[in-house]
Amino acid sequence: MGRGIAYVAAVGGYQVTLVDISESAIESAKKEIEKILSKAIERKKLKAEEVGGVRASLTYHTDIAQSVERANLVIEAVPEKQTLKKSVFETMDACAPSDCFFATNTSTMSPTEMGSYTNRPEKVIAMHFFNPVHKMPLVEIVRGLETNDETVNIVQEVATNMGKETVVVNEFPGFVTSRISAMVGNEAFYMLQEGVGSPEEIDKAIKLGLNYPMGPFELGDLVGLDARLNNLKYLHEKLGEKFRPCPLLEKYVKAGRLGRKTGKGVYDYTDATKS
Repeated sequence: MGRGIAYVAAVGGYQVTLVDISESAIESAKKEIEKILSKAIERKKLKAEEVGGVRASLTYHTDIAQSVERANLVIEAVPEKQTLKKSVFETMDACAPSDCFFATNTSTMSPTEMGSYTNRPEKVIAMHFFNPVHKMPLVEIVRGLETNDETVNIVQEVATNMGKETVVVNEFPGFVTSRISAMVGNEAFYMLQEGVGSPEEIDKAIKLGLNYPMGPFELGDLVGLDARLNNLKYLHEKLGEKFRPCPLLEKYVKAGRLGRKTGKGVYDYTDATKS
């Protein structure tokens, strides 16, 4: 997600530093951004002469402390693990300027809690981007308990400059989109477990019958079945039985069938027809 956010921010005219502790992840991000740029030219989303400016706006670094020293806004996009996010926010708070704003890219986790790891909770907010970032039009902006209006306005302006539509909601577990998406995806797994239909038939029914752009299994494989399971566990803990993860989903994750990133999830991506 971080590389997609960096791309749309650079296209939106911002100077961007993409940070990851892994050199291999940085190299992978560079290659993916180049692919997105090439496709943007092919599809006339960008002019060839604009690409140089986008490239020049992007720098890459493996040290978060150095990277945030002159930042105006930091968008954290690490995996949905509380201890990891806490560590990142504490480092950001210690090293970034006092007037820097912080956003967490999360589908379920609390911006209020992220703010509590800093000395600037009023400047902390959630920006929930959707995958793939350069294609999906929405950013769900989520206010924490202490988030002030200035932070909301700044983040809305940034998202708009990235070419995104926004909705601003108040914090509650799962926000709006993740609660609905997790419930639909979980129910699809229950239907598969019960033999209601094949993954292909269930996805087709949802896409054509309810006008979803992707079926729940296609989406689950894209975002990662492990991520979907983690979200459901969190929502089950916070909101009760209606979000209890389907046993079949848990079985897929235990088997290492996590989706596109492992080559196999509900669908098999070693087959060229599903790649």
